[in-house]
Amino acid sequence: MYNLLISAGAAVAVFLIVSLSAGFQYWWAAGLAALVIFLGSFLVISRIVTKKLEAIMEPAMKDIQAQRFEKGIRDLKSALRFGKWQIYVESQINSAIGMVYFVRRDFSTAFPYLEKGFFKNWVTMGMLAVTYMKRNKQDKMKETFDKALMGSPKESLLYALYAYCLNEIGETVKGCEVLAKGVSKLPGDENLKHNLELLREGKKMKMKGYGEMWLQFHLESLGTIQKQQMAAMGGRRRIIRK
Repeated sequence: MYNLLISAGAAVAVFLIVSLSAGFQYWWAAGLAALVIFLGSFLVISRIVTKKLEAIMEPAMKDIQAQRFEKGIRDLKSALRFGKWQIYVESQINSAIGMVYFVRRDFSTAFPYLEKGFFKNWVTMGMLAVTYMKRNKQDKMKETFDKALMGSPKESLLYALYAYCLNEIGETVKGCEVLAKGVSKLPGDENLKHNLELLREGKKMKMKGYGEMWLQFHLESLGTIQKQQMAAMGGRRRIIRK
């Protein structure tokens, strides 16, 4: 990463200058000065890169929310040029691009971006795992979910999604184990408790409680999604009438 290299280079230069001018017996002072320069340089460059990224990312996400997808994606891709400047920048941008394509059901285009995505973005990691499942790469699916849980151990839907996919591929026992682990991490979560009971009884999991967040993974049929959306619209109309 350019940021680390530039900061390290500046620190080494300061260490050598101070050591040569003051004498190597004052190496500790040279080391302290080098550390200050390294941290200061790293923070300044990070702030500059972050501001440049924000100037691109914020309007791009607004375009995507307004369904100007092509423009939003184009701007997100332009931000990839900052990937070499700062750690995790490239993977986070890839996650954002992959998510947009996945939500739009362009799964084949989304896949390479999701593969290069940020491991702490549990939503896109979940999308990647679902893609592996649909491609019959069950080991990769499990590996991806396990990695996502390491980065985001407190996300209820992530445990439920993992268990749902395990049940889909016939590994119901392991699905129960994942839900039990989720309950141990989130003891007050009723969605996880209820779904654990359903799986243990050999019944289908009920994911409706997760709302729109669940639907974005495209594991429900279009008919089911439309029914849920119609029911939600009907509920809102009743509230308005009251």
